[in-house]
Amino acid sequence: MAYASHRSPLRPPRPDLTLARDCEQCLGWGTVVTRDGTHELCHVCQPDPTDTEGPAASGS
Repeated sequence: MAYASHRSPLRPPRPDLTLARDCEQCLGWGTVVTRDGTHELCHVCQPDPTDTEGPAASGS
């Protein structure tokens, strides 16, 4: 028996694939699937929309 994913009224986030290209966390997709089955931006390679400094600043 095949199982399909549930339809969500929310659209999946749109990652920047250039930033995600070499990411080991999301394997280049730019998004990760949570335990709830929803997609969210990868916290390793994608910048937080509320963070003005971007992902490179987190390592400083």
